[in-house]
Amino acid sequence: MTVVRTIGNMWLARPTIEGAGVHLKRAFGNQEVPQLDPFLLLDDFRSNDPSKYLPGFPWHPHRGIETITYVLQGDVEHGDSMGNKGDIGPGDVQWMTAGSGIIHQEMPKGDANGRMGGFQLWANLPASSKMMDPRYREVKRSRIPDVTLEGGVKVKIISGRVNGVEGPVQDVVTDPEYIDAAVPRGAKFTHPVRRSHTVFAYVIEGSGCFDPVRDLSAREEVGRNRFEMERERRCGPETLVHYGEGDAVSITAGKEPVRFLLVSGKPIGEPVAWYGPIVMNTDEEIRVAFDEYRKGTFIKRR
Repeated sequence: MTVVRTIGNMWLARPTIEGAGVHLKRAFGNQEVPQLDPFLLLDDFRSNDPSKYLPGFPWHPHRGIETITYVLQGDVEHGDSMGNKGDIGPGDVQWMTAGSGIIHQEMPKGDANGRMGGFQLWANLPASSKMMDPRYREVKRSRIPDVTLEGGVKVKIISGRVNGVEGPVQDVVTDPEYIDAAVPRGAKFTHPVRRSHTVFAYVIEGSGCFDPVRDLSAREEVGRNRFEMERERRCGPETLVHYGEGDAVSITAGKEPVRFLLVSGKPIGEPVAWYGPIVMNTDEEIRVAFDEYRKGTFIKRR
């Protein structure tokens, strides 16, 4: 029998400043890591004020993780120590595997109206892959499938599979699924997920019910009415929904449409030692990484 996941936990993204002075909203970070393994961080960098994003993220190192940047508005210029240079615009994705070490910069620019928007997700790597060769993948919007499902639900598939259609990002060690789903008013989106995987959703705009309404009669007995319980499960913009166990998720839009990211991945289950842009398994590995960065031996040439 298919078990539809219910909400295990949920919280609102919180303001923070990163890079050289970029104002953004952090959906989750260090303190939530034990719950969201293999994912480490999700930043929402949408803004209409150029002064809050133009400082960007100048040259900095990464080791032991993957960074996934998905742009909605404006564009982000990229450069790295492997010689890659690129510019990702609306609907494009940059999937960078830092592995043994990479030094890069990401400089956001607004569109003609000064709007900038997108998300950056960090995914951890297991100990066996932390020192793998770095790689950079730039996925243009034209390569990302856009599938229309029953009820007019539209899904962009960055990685994973929806309705038999597979996204372009494959061969990732944590077997992630990353989709952008838009559910019209009154429609429902039900999607199978691996029972063993961590699953979360992040609401981009609108609101919807992310948790199937269950056991209403029992809860009504303790003084809760149906309206209050359904409202409790309705999540609005900048809400992070972390799901409990199950084989599928089901999201229903109410009187307005809802758009959200849905992400899942295979937990690693290893110790996490994290300092700034470096994520390893032990404090000693962190010390070695920063020593190498200072000495100029951080980048491994093969």
